[in-house]
Amino acid sequence: MEQLSAGKKLDRAFEKLGKEKTISFELDLDTDAASLKALDASSDPEPGDEMPDEAADLLSGAKISVTVESKKPIDESGEKDYVGMAMKVSTADGDLVEYRVVGDYSYFRADMEAIAEVADKPLPPTDDLPPEAEPFKKVLDGEWVKFNTKEMEKAGAEMGAEPGAKPSPEPTLDAKTQKKLLDALRETIAREVDFKTSGDKDGTEHITATAPFRTLVTELLGEIRPLAKDLPPGMELPTDKDLKDAPDAKVSADFTLKNGELTEVNIDLAKLAEDAKVKKFGLVLRLSEGEKPTAPAGATELDLEEIMGGLAGAMMSEEELGDEGFPEEDFPEEGFPEDAA
Repeated sequence: MEQLSAGKKLDRAFEKLGKEKTISFELDLDTDAASLKALDASSDPEPGDEMPDEAADLLSGAKISVTVESKKPIDESGEKDYVGMAMKVSTADGDLVEYRVVGDYSYFRADMEAIAEVADKPLPPTDDLPPEAEPFKKVLDGEWVKFNTKEMEKAGAEMGAEPGAKPSPEPTLDAKTQKKLLDALRETIAREVDFKTSGDKDGTEHITATAPFRTLVTELLGEIRPLAKDLPPGMELPTDKDLKDAPDAKVSADFTLKNGELTEVNIDLAKLAEDAKVKKFGLVLRLSEGEKPTAPAGATELDLEEIMGGLAGAMMSEEELGDEGFPEEDFPEEGFPEDAA
């Protein structure tokens, strides 16, 4: 009864989310710099490629905030129904990168100095940039810039394409296939996941779901494989052989419900590392009432034709140099005459 009750409560909570037209969530790495360094060391990086302390510190405090807005309920929305999106990556020291799509335009800004410090690559002085790089000065200065979204997509699709060729449509999942995938996920969870409930104070309840990682993923892929023909081109599913070395430690996810609505998901992944030095490693997803994405004031519009033209020109110059190489001298076929004694 507890399994059935907890599963139904989660189903209803996700159904409520699907009825919303705007959703906001925040993804937080629940870890520390020491655990990230230990994870990096376990991957056996090449000498000099180890994760810098600055990167570990930044990632351990990073958060990703996302908002999506649609004209229809989210679970009924297709690609053309979404009218707004906002994404922000922030750290304890402030916002690192922010991106928004509102109406016909996309907006972007970044703290390039902070990114350069983590990458250990200094930014070029803006005064030294060539005239054709003028639009990038705003980007390097961390100011808002904007561009026409459709023009950018068209320009990106045309780069490298044959003259006159039509851009290939983006691979998408149709509604029927999405439903089949969701049903497969639900069946696997009902069969392989153990649920426990606790709390229920002031309308708040916790549901903990636990399952062995390799078993769960293997069973889920087994349910999905019959649908492979309906998946977009290029989406190759791993085989059972590919997963045989995956850890089978039990992974737990704690779902927090407030008056039946999902507000937080906390997933503990530390055991998957199979490394005693990884003390803390998880993901926290926090959901909140959706806030409509808005266009930032004062954004500078980028001239995409000028930017793409400059990039294409630079690429062609490199290709021409590579093809021609160094000029060959017209040496006589009979070789050099021997020196007279």
